[in-house]
Amino acid sequence: QVQLVESGGGLVQAGGSLRLSCAASGSIFNSNAMGWYRQAPGKQRELVAAISSGGGTNYADSVKGRFTISRDNAKNTVYLQMNSLKPEDTAVYYCNAIFLVAPPEEYWGQGTQVIVSS
Repeated sequence: QVQLVESGGGLVQAGGSLRLSCAASGSIFNSNAMGWYRQAPGKQRELVAAISSGGGTNYADSVKGRFTISRDNAKNTVYLQMNSLKPEDTAVYYCNAIFLVAPPEEYWGQGTQVIVSS
């Protein structure tokens, strides 16, 4: 079993920055992909950014150039640096991990609230 614990959410003014962290504990497999999703009220959960175990990244078009995902494999932690925040970035942000075993295992964190005021 794997546990994902997020931290770093909060209230920030438009144009500000926040850094989210997600620490994984438990039965960690080296081959994995980790990512951040978000869900705004009344909307579907969407992928924000993802990073492979090798460091390859993928971003939603809406956050490219503003958000940066990174990971520290030694700490089993993934980060999301969010700059130039906009009110439309307001959402609950969820950490996700997919372990590339047979069959694949997927885990979610409990979510952390980000509120961007205008």
